[in-house]
Amino acid sequence: MDVFVIVAVLLFVAIHYWRLNRNTPITKWPFMGMLPGFLRNVSNFHDYTNSLLKQNGGTFIFEGAWLTNMNIVFTSDPLNVQHITSTSFENYGKGNEFTEIFEVLGDGIFRSDSHTWKYNRTLLHSIFKQESFKVFLHKTIEKKISSCLLMFLDHACKKGMQVDLQDVFQRLTFDNICCVVLGFDPACLSIDLPEISCEKAFTQAENTLFYRHVRPRFFWKLQKWLQVGEEKKFSENIKIIDQWLYSEIKSKRETQGHKQLDLLNTLTFEVGDGQNLIDDKFLRDTAINLLAAGRDTISSALTWFFWLVATHPFVEAKILEEVRENLSSREDNNWKDLGMEGLSKLIYLHGALCEALRLYPPIPFEHKSNLKSDVLPSGHVIKSNTMILYSLYSIGRVEEIWGEDCLEFKPERWVSKKGGTIHVPSYKFIAFNAGPRSRLGKDISFIELKMVAIAILLNYHIQVVEGHPIIPSLSVVLHMKHGLKINVKKRSF
Repeated sequence: MDVFVIVAVLLFVAIHYWRLNRNTPITKWPFMGMLPGFLRNVSNFHDYTNSLLKQNGGTFIFEGAWLTNMNIVFTSDPLNVQHITSTSFENYGKGNEFTEIFEVLGDGIFRSDSHTWKYNRTLLHSIFKQESFKVFLHKTIEKKISSCLLMFLDHACKKGMQVDLQDVFQRLTFDNICCVVLGFDPACLSIDLPEISCEKAFTQAENTLFYRHVRPRFFWKLQKWLQVGEEKKFSENIKIIDQWLYSEIKSKRETQGHKQLDLLNTLTFEVGDGQNLIDDKFLRDTAINLLAAGRDTISSALTWFFWLVATHPFVEAKILEEVRENLSSREDNNWKDLGMEGLSKLIYLHGALCEALRLYPPIPFEHKSNLKSDVLPSGHVIKSNTMILYSLYSIGRVEEIWGEDCLEFKPERWVSKKGGTIHVPSYKFIAFNAGPRSRLGKDISFIELKMVAIAILLNYHIQVVEGHPIIPSLSVVLHMKHGLKINVKKRSF
């Protein structure tokens, strides 16, 4: 009898709370707060949070289970984003939550705040702006595209293979960024698609980082302490990555590679003295931050771009027309002839890439935490040390910014009537973040994106396998859950 009474009481409470919340976007339950609704929709996290933001005028406060300290402010309001990233920049840092979740990044540029962040940014900026580095970057990417990417796609054409283009791009960009940062080519992209332990470890570690966001902190910390489940895998993957990076650092010091232009070599022998001024941990932290940024963001952007282009043949035709016009009268359609200067003339291609980044930003949300209590432009009062997530995915879908056709893929929205590029403020087009923490590698990213896009589109026609599901993955990087399965055909001139 007691059991029936308990069940009846629980049903009464459940119905009572359902009735109280039936007209609200998300139910707040006793003890569990809003967590059940989030967990129920975690497989559709980005669109779910986007719908909540839209229903709440661009900002809502998520209240987690009791005693879990999981209260989070979600926002896609561009004025809030401008306030957080620029106007009140000094009050908004990464915060304790972020530094705990992303401990693997060490004291690198993406995890650090204050003086450490400023030092990292100044140092990397001084390297990125060097003309010799830009030339090295261009040649490295060009070589990898010619010797690996196009060779692999030629092989796929001859064999009539279905290809997971996302996997191809992850391998390509991992090889590229390893060459640029470490001066070492792991050769992930080759005909036989080998399994490379360090590349696999990067992918698996990303998954754990996402789940640290949606699980109570005490839960994943307990898993970490006990070394079980997801956290055990994470520790194993980080061990693989660290062993590899420290091995490369040791090799760099021993071989004294002064003439190499990779970032690790530059930091070791130009900034440091080859031995003591730059320690191994600083090199490791810098390397892992740049490897994560240069591999995952570029591969994600390329994957969504090619899916959008493949499903919008008119856009594909316009890109090809623009590229061929800039190749002048050359009949061989050699993508290399454009060079660095030619890339900047491809206005429509630039617009198509911006559209892909708007709709599917590689980093779908960003963390912040305020040092002092504050009032956002939206009117929300924020206590100190509150976790704030601004959704880059949702900002690209705000009708007030992009219009009623905001869900459509329209490169034309980036091209002015005079044929130039329309520039949108970074707090509205936020794929490269905004304010002082805007991505240093923005220009570098566009170079690689354009080179890969031109090389593939000029030589091949990409067709998405019919019925292949396109769903965002649950990760801190916006990959496709099931990859991008395509058939590839050689393009006739």
